[in-house]
Amino acid sequence: MTQMRTQAAPAGAATATAQGAPAARGTSTAVRIQKSTAPASVGSLAGIGLMLAGTLSVQFGSAVAALLFPRVEALGVVALRVTIAAVLLLVVCRPRLRGHSRADWAVVGAFGLALGGMNILFYQAIDRIPLGPAVTLEVLGPLLLSVATARRAVSLAWAGLALGGVFLLGRDGFDQLNPAGAGFALGAGVMCAAYIVCNSRAGARFPRLDGLALAMGVAALVSLPLGVGSAGTTLLEPEVLGLGLAVALLSSGLPYTLELLALRRLPASTFAVLMSLAPAVAALAGFLVLGQTLSVSQCLAIALVVAASAGAVRTGRANRS
Repeated sequence: MTQMRTQAAPAGAATATAQGAPAARGTSTAVRIQKSTAPASVGSLAGIGLMLAGTLSVQFGSAVAALLFPRVEALGVVALRVTIAAVLLLVVCRPRLRGHSRADWAVVGAFGLALGGMNILFYQAIDRIPLGPAVTLEVLGPLLLSVATARRAVSLAWAGLALGGVFLLGRDGFDQLNPAGAGFALGAGVMCAAYIVCNSRAGARFPRLDGLALAMGVAALVSLPLGVGSAGTTLLEPEVLGLGLAVALLSSGLPYTLELLALRRLPASTFAVLMSLAPAVAALAGFLVLGQTLSVSQCLAIALVVAASAGAVRTGRANRS
């Protein structure tokens, strides 16, 4: 998703995502698929447009991040993105540091490690394989979490459809995608599933976005030393800092704002299904920004995973009704 999903659930809204909302680089955000203030209808065209714009922002932010790899490598880009996002969140949210229990800090620590790990692994993946397949593989983590929590027989069909997509993705051999890159993307998917669970728990323990802001600080402490060790003082070059700020805003600030506005206009189920389009949007961003082309079988694989994600979301929604 991954493209990092740095948006947190509102306080007290802790269960919706863990029960059926795949997230994908990043990356933004399936965790806020909670109660919507929108009418019970399918949702306005404005809300759909806002949601699609947020998804485009996240995935094109990841594509812009890939442009920085030749200068500061993947770890350097992660350090810039996470640290800038952490500073912005801490300044805006100004979370309270006192009055929290050890259990609260343990949740924040786990949340931050999942957030940092998700970004590190995902950026290592898109440094080696095209953006579309990377997001497709990353989505499998949240998708399987949705299938497991839905506890319905039909969920197995969605899991089988997703596995069919993975089979097609590796039809010509995963060596065509780079085995390490595919492994990093799958690892990012595991971290994304952990991120969803931790984000839900943090949303129940901390008001507003305090849990997210503190977790981003933890993620920055994890990623910044790695980035400095990888890129050194190149991280401080004005052009690099400017692109890093652009990546942070495209992948965090802008989609967060757009999705909050979308949630006021759309039912949660519609919001979740639209989020399932992330792999397809990532493939488009990779093609337009990075010139990455995909075979027919890889495009079909992405379509199957998108369909499985949307189906798992609707199944989970029906299970909770």
